[in-house]
Amino acid sequence: GYLLYLPEDFNAESGDEYALMFFLHGRGESNGPLSLVGKWGPPMFAARGDKLPYIIVSPQCPREDNWSSDTQQKRLTELLDDVVKNYKVDQSKIFLTGLSMGGYGSWTMAADQPERFAAVAPVCGGGDPANAEKLKGLPIWAFHGTEDRAVPFQKSVDMVDAIKDAGGDKIRFTSFEHMGHNCWSATYATPALYQWMNQQAAKANQ
Repeated sequence: GYLLYLPEDFNAESGDEYALMFFLHGRGESNGPLSLVGKWGPPMFAARGDKLPYIIVSPQCPREDNWSSDTQQKRLTELLDDVVKNYKVDQSKIFLTGLSMGGYGSWTMAADQPERFAAVAPVCGGGDPANAEKLKGLPIWAFHGTEDRAVPFQKSVDMVDAIKDAGGDKIRFTSFEHMGHNCWSATYATPALYQWMNQQAAKANQ
Protein backbone atom coordinates (compact mmCIF):
# COMPACT_ATOMS: atom_id res chain seq x y z
CA GLY A 1 0.00 0.00 0.00
CA TYR A 2 1.01 3.60 -0.45
CA LEU A 3 -0.24 7.13 0.04
CA LEU A 4 -0.52 9.32 -3.06
CA TYR A 5 -0.76 13.10 -3.07
CA LEU A 6 -1.47 15.06 -6.25
CA PRO A 7 -0.80 18.82 -6.51
CA GLU A 8 -3.85 21.06 -6.41
CA ASP A 9 -3.33 22.03 -10.05
CA PHE A 10 -2.86 18.44 -11.25
CA ASN A 11 -4.66 17.94 -14.56
CA ALA A 12 -4.38 14.57 -16.25
CA GLU A 13 -5.72 16.06 -19.49
CA SER A 14 -3.17 18.85 -19.81
CA GLY A 15 0.31 18.59 -21.23
CA ASP A 16 1.88 19.58 -17.92
CA GLU A 17 4.26 17.29 -16.12
CA TYR A 18 4.88 17.33 -12.38
CA ALA A 19 7.86 16.77 -10.13
CA LEU A 20 7.61 13.64 -7.96
CA MET A 21 8.81 13.09 -4.40
CA PHE A 22 9.31 9.46 -3.34
CA PHE A 23 9.25 9.22 0.46
CA LEU A 24 10.36 6.21 2.52
CA HIS A 25 9.18 6.12 6.14
CA GLY A 26 10.97 4.78 9.22
CA ARG A 27 10.52 1.47 11.03
CA GLY A 28 7.82 2.74 13.37
CA GLU A 29 5.42 3.46 10.52
CA SER A 30 5.44 -0.21 9.43
CA ASN A 31 3.55 -1.19 12.57
CA GLY A 32 0.01 -0.15 11.87
CA PRO A 33 -2.44 1.09 9.23
CA LEU A 34 -1.38 2.81 6.04
CA SER A 35 -2.39 6.17 7.52
CA LEU A 36 0.64 5.93 9.85
CA VAL A 37 2.86 6.66 6.86
CA GLY A 38 1.56 10.23 7.06
CA LYS A 39 3.00 10.72 10.55
CA TRP A 40 6.14 12.59 9.45
CA GLY A 41 7.65 14.56 6.61
CA PRO A 42 6.10 15.33 3.22
CA PRO A 43 3.10 12.98 3.58
CA MET A 44 2.33 14.66 6.93
CA PHE A 45 2.33 18.05 5.21
CA ALA A 46 -0.03 16.66 2.56
CA ALA A 47 -2.32 15.08 5.17
CA ARG A 48 -2.69 18.34 7.08
CA GLY A 49 -3.70 20.17 3.93
CA ASP A 50 -0.54 21.93 2.80
CA LYS A 51 -0.53 22.78 -0.89
CA LEU A 52 2.59 21.14 -2.31
CA PRO A 53 4.03 21.32 -5.83
CA TYR A 54 4.92 17.62 -6.03
CA ILE A 55 3.25 14.32 -6.69
CA ILE A 56 4.15 12.58 -3.40
CA VAL A 57 4.35 8.80 -3.26
CA SER A 58 4.72 7.31 0.23
CA PRO A 59 4.70 3.49 0.31
CA GLN A 60 4.47 1.37 3.47
CA CYS A 61 7.10 -1.28 4.18
CA PRO A 62 5.87 -4.60 5.61
CA ARG A 63 6.83 -4.92 9.28
CA GLU A 64 8.74 -8.16 8.63
CA ASP A 65 11.00 -6.56 6.01
CA ASN A 66 13.05 -3.39 5.49
CA TRP A 67 13.47 -0.90 2.65
CA SER A 68 17.00 -2.01 1.79
CA SER A 69 16.14 -5.65 1.13
CA ASP A 70 16.24 -6.92 -2.44
CA THR A 71 12.50 -7.67 -2.26
CA GLN A 72 11.51 -4.19 -1.16
CA GLN A 73 13.91 -2.48 -3.56
CA LYS A 74 12.28 -4.42 -6.41
CA ARG A 75 8.80 -3.47 -5.19
CA LEU A 76 9.78 0.19 -4.84
CA THR A 77 11.07 0.24 -8.41
CA GLU A 78 7.86 -1.40 -9.67
CA LEU A 79 5.77 1.18 -7.79
CA LEU A 80 7.80 4.09 -9.12
CA ASP A 81 7.55 2.70 -12.66
CA ASP A 82 3.78 2.38 -12.28
CA VAL A 83 3.31 5.93 -11.00
CA VAL A 84 5.51 7.35 -13.76
CA LYS A 85 3.47 5.41 -16.32
CA ASN A 86 0.05 6.43 -15.02
CA TYR A 87 0.60 10.00 -13.84
CA LYS A 88 2.14 12.95 -15.59
CA VAL A 89 5.60 12.76 -14.00
CA ASP A 90 8.49 14.93 -15.11
CA GLN A 91 11.14 12.20 -15.14
CA SER A 92 13.94 14.74 -14.80
CA LYS A 93 12.43 15.84 -11.48
CA ILE A 94 12.12 12.69 -9.35
CA PHE A 95 13.31 13.31 -5.79
CA LEU A 96 14.05 10.53 -3.29
CA THR A 97 14.06 10.96 0.48
CA GLY A 98 13.53 8.88 3.59
CA LEU A 99 14.14 8.83 7.31
CA SER A 100 15.87 6.23 9.51
CA MET A 101 15.05 2.89 7.85
CA GLY A 102 13.92 5.02 4.91
CA GLY A 103 17.28 6.79 4.98
CA TYR A 104 18.97 3.42 4.53
CA GLY A 105 16.50 2.60 1.75
CA SER A 106 17.23 5.92 0.04
CA TRP A 107 20.98 5.31 0.03
CA THR A 108 20.39 1.82 -1.40
CA MET A 109 17.92 2.85 -4.11
CA ALA A 110 20.05 5.84 -5.14
CA ALA A 111 23.12 3.62 -5.58
CA ASP A 112 21.15 1.11 -7.66
CA GLN A 113 19.57 3.76 -9.93
CA PRO A 114 21.61 6.96 -9.67
CA GLU A 115 20.57 8.07 -13.15
CA ARG A 116 16.90 8.05 -12.21
CA PHE A 117 16.86 10.68 -9.48
CA ALA A 118 17.33 14.43 -9.68
CA ALA A 119 18.31 14.60 -6.00
CA VAL A 120 18.35 12.44 -2.88
CA ALA A 121 17.95 13.46 0.77
CA PRO A 122 18.73 10.58 3.17
CA VAL A 123 17.83 11.47 6.77
CA CYS A 124 19.53 9.71 9.72
CA GLY A 125 20.25 6.59 7.70
CA GLY A 126 23.28 4.70 6.46
CA GLY A 127 24.56 3.09 3.31
CA ASP A 128 27.46 1.16 1.89
CA PRO A 129 30.54 3.35 1.37
CA ALA A 130 31.56 0.95 -1.40
CA ASN A 131 28.77 2.53 -3.47
CA ALA A 132 30.46 5.94 -3.44
CA GLU A 133 31.60 5.65 -7.05
CA LYS A 134 28.00 5.14 -8.20
CA LEU A 135 26.77 8.06 -6.11
CA LYS A 136 29.44 10.65 -6.76
CA GLY A 137 27.60 12.39 -9.62
CA LEU A 138 24.25 12.59 -7.84
CA PRO A 139 23.12 15.65 -5.86
CA ILE A 140 22.73 14.34 -2.30
CA TRP A 141 21.97 16.24 0.89
CA ALA A 142 22.30 14.04 3.97
CA PHE A 143 21.02 14.98 7.44
CA HIS A 144 21.83 13.45 10.83
CA GLY A 145 21.73 14.35 14.52
CA THR A 146 25.06 14.12 16.31
CA GLU A 147 23.50 12.45 19.39
CA ASP A 148 21.54 9.79 17.48
CA ARG A 149 21.39 6.58 19.54
CA ALA A 150 19.35 4.55 17.04
CA VAL A 151 21.42 5.08 13.88
CA PRO A 152 24.95 6.27 14.66
CA PHE A 153 25.85 9.71 13.32
CA GLN A 154 29.00 8.12 11.89
CA LYS A 155 26.88 6.19 9.36
CA SER A 156 26.16 9.40 7.46
CA VAL A 157 29.70 10.72 7.95
CA ASP A 158 31.12 7.55 6.39
CA MET A 159 28.90 7.89 3.30
CA VAL A 160 29.63 11.59 2.84
CA ASP A 161 33.39 11.09 3.23
CA ALA A 162 33.42 8.13 0.82
CA ILE A 163 31.59 10.12 -1.85
CA LYS A 164 33.94 13.07 -1.44
CA ASP A 165 36.94 10.72 -1.64
CA ALA A 166 35.52 9.30 -4.88
CA GLY A 167 35.50 12.80 -6.36
CA GLY A 168 31.88 13.68 -5.66
CA ASP A 169 31.29 17.42 -5.52
CA LYS A 170 27.47 17.42 -5.30
CA ILE A 171 27.27 16.03 -1.77
CA ARG A 172 25.99 18.18 1.11
CA PHE A 173 25.76 17.28 4.78
CA THR A 174 23.89 18.92 7.63
CA SER A 175 24.70 17.73 11.13
CA PHE A 176 22.25 18.76 13.83
CA GLU A 177 24.30 19.41 16.95
CA HIS A 178 23.03 17.85 20.19
CA MET A 179 20.03 16.34 18.39
CA GLY A 180 18.99 12.69 18.72
CA HIS A 181 17.33 10.32 16.29
CA ASN A 182 14.43 12.55 15.35
CA CYS A 183 16.26 15.04 13.19
CA TRP A 184 13.66 14.57 10.45
CA SER A 185 11.26 17.12 11.91
CA ALA A 186 13.94 19.78 11.54
CA THR A 187 15.04 18.43 8.15
CA TYR A 188 11.64 18.52 6.47
CA ALA A 189 10.88 21.93 7.99
CA THR A 190 13.91 23.38 6.17
CA PRO A 191 12.75 25.47 3.17
CA ALA A 192 16.26 25.38 1.71
CA LEU A 193 15.93 21.62 1.19
CA TYR A 194 13.06 22.05 -1.26
CA GLN A 195 14.68 25.05 -2.95
CA TRP A 196 17.79 22.93 -3.49
CA MET A 197 15.78 19.98 -4.81
CA ASN A 198 13.89 22.15 -7.27
CA GLN A 199 17.19 23.36 -8.75
CA GLN A 200 18.27 19.82 -9.66
CA ALA A 201 17.46 17.79 -12.76
CA ALA A 202 18.31 14.17 -13.47
CA LYS A 203 19.53 14.89 -16.99
CA ALA A 204 22.20 17.15 -15.50
CA ASN A 205 23.62 14.18 -13.57
CA GLN A 206 24.47 12.03 -16.57
